[in-house]
Amino acid sequence: MSEKILKGKAYGSIPHLLDSRLGEGDHHCHEGQHNICTKEVRDYNDIVIVQEKLDGSCVSIYKPSHCDLKFITRSGYETRTSPYQQHHIFNDWGLKPDNYTRFQGLLQVGERAVGEWLYQVHSTRYTLHHEPFVLFDIMKGGVRMPYLELLKRAYKYGFTTPKLVNYGQSISTKQVMKLLKTSGHGAIDPVEGAVWRVERNGKVDFLCKYVRCDKIDGLYMKEEIWNDSVDKKEITNET
Repeated sequence: MSEKILKGKAYGSIPHLLDSRLGEGDHHCHEGQHNICTKEVRDYNDIVIVQEKLDGSCVSIYKPSHCDLKFITRSGYETRTSPYQQHHIFNDWGLKPDNYTRFQGLLQVGERAVGEWLYQVHSTRYTLHHEPFVLFDIMKGGVRMPYLELLKRAYKYGFTTPKLVNYGQSISTKQVMKLLKTSGHGAIDPVEGAVWRVERNGKVDFLCKYVRCDKIDGLYMKEEIWNDSVDKKEITNET
């Protein structure tokens, strides 16, 4: 039986804003957090960052030592032990020499990169103009890297990050969803929502998310359907 690479999950759940649709096991954020995200910041020390929410499988790449990487699912197990084909495809993709080298450069020892693996269609179909992995966090333990530092690392090693919708003041879910009528990642179906990241005094304070009310979880997962991607043929040929 496989063991977890980390003590717990590789990535926890993000609470929903008060007007967001809840799925099974989801929960709303505190009213105060909702107001900071969507109505008014506490003071000039708050920065509200909003990005497109992507609909795939959350995966992580953990660097336990200088010469090693572990590819893991959200629950904390190695992707090569997953019962799902999409995770084995991700594992093989990450082991490709070019990608392995990129992840080695991206991460310092003890850090993990967290992103969305968009290879399989879940509830949103994509025609991707970039590789199927989209980086949205670098973490060490439970601490998230600030957004601008994350962007610098991502740019240096050629990783895509979720479309930026807002940087600065609070912004309502209605305004955000208007700005996301056109996906930054080639979504064919309506964008499922957005993620609010609130940073304070240079550190990530908390995250909240919004999911549109008519989103159906796992809509296309009764059968395996793969998203179109710029490097799909290359991945498929090697796996």
